[in-house]
Amino acid sequence: MDNKDTDSKIPIYKLTSKEKVLDYYDKWANKAQFNQDMIDWNYTAPSNTVHLLDQYIDNKNAIILDAGCGTGLAGIELKNKGYVNIHGVDFSQRMLDLIPHGIYQTTELIDLNHPLKFENDTFDAITCVGTFTYGHVKAHALYEFVRIVKKQGLICFTINEGIYKEYKFDKMMDELSKNNLWKIIEFAKSSYIVNKDIEAWLCIAKKK
Repeated sequence: MDNKDTDSKIPIYKLTSKEKVLDYYDKWANKAQFNQDMIDWNYTAPSNTVHLLDQYIDNKNAIILDAGCGTGLAGIELKNKGYVNIHGVDFSQRMLDLIPHGIYQTTELIDLNHPLKFENDTFDAITCVGTFTYGHVKAHALYEFVRIVKKQGLICFTINEGIYKEYKFDKMMDELSKNNLWKIIEFAKSSYIVNKDIEAWLCIAKKK
């Protein structure tokens, strides 16, 4: 996992500050280039994540937070599965502006690296796709996800294979389990950005 030079395969992975990452996304959103790149690169993370979550939810009215929603790729997958109460947050307004109408009930500009404004036990499920990667959201966000999801609620997310240990996601996930805050239901390697030969860890966990 650690010898694939994952961090060299996509330019944004080399950026080291929030400001540089945000500027890159704002430019990437120009003329919907981001969406086209995701198609060209065969970005499978949104469909994989939603497919996994859908196996564990039987209520299409479930309140779902798509954390780091970007241009709505995971939201579109959720909508296509019949979910109707989806809420999206992201830290790039330019990305939010590209979301097709009717996907989310609400969208909001939020930085996931800071404490979230939502009350405890707000959501039935949370998706976080493509956000746990180089220079983006840190592992501590998982604690906030556990806080704002309801008891027995689900958190389904990807972690870029290159940062799983480097950014200490392994330790954070183990800590959440040891503290009896969640139970990991499934955790396995998954396709992610196929044409760049990048995989991710795909996880679904339930709040205790």
